[in-house]
Parts: sequence; structure tokens; C-alpha cells
Amino acid sequence: MRALGFEPKKEEIKRLISEYDPEAKGQLAYADFLRMMSVKMQDKDAREEVLKAFHLFDDDETGKISFKNLKRVAKELGENLTDEELQEMIDEADRDGDGEVNEEEFLRIMKKTNMY
Repeated sequence: MRALGFEPKKEEIKRLISEYDPEAKGQLAYADFLRMMSVKMQDKDAREEVLKAFHLFDDDETGKISFKNLKRVAKELGENLTDEELQEMIDEADRDGDGEVNEEEFLRIMKKTNMY
């Protein structure tokens, strides 16, 4: 959530998990997370917020999100994703085949997942 420009308090996180975790496992499935973030993104200026998130990924200010950028963010967020999973994310968004995700590609993939 932080990577997408949200700074939720612990109470809000607990509330959201209970709201979107129908089996009360204390964690969210990816599909439930996407659904939750779709609702949250609708409450903000979507394009501006998505671009803010893009720039959080693009910490080296190249105008693109590289594998290295994505891996750093995943690590910072405590996500246990394999290199293969991270590369699949890049490949899914990368339309021009340069191995990185530019702003336009990022906006497109966020729109495709109903987060923008």
C-alpha cells in the first residue's frame, strides 16, 4: 500500500483486512488485495496517485522501473517474491520490450488491474 502512496495506520490495516478477508485468516489473497486497492484508488485522484507510486519505484530517476527497482520495493515491503515472479511482473507490463516499465506502461497495467 505504501508503494501506491497510502500510509495506513495499524487500525485501518486491521479494518481493511477484516473487511476483505472473508475467511478470517489474517491475511489477504492477491485478488482480495487488488479489490481492496481498487476501492481505495477510486477515493483519490487516480492518475496523480499512480504516478506518485511510479516515482517511488523509480528511485534512480531513469523514468523507468527496472527489475532492480521492483526487487528493492518488494524487499522494502517484506514481499517474498522470487526473481521469476518479479520478472513476470516486468514482462507483463513491458510493452516496448526494453525490459523495463515506463510511465505509460505503468499506467496501462494499473488501469488493466482496475487500480487506475
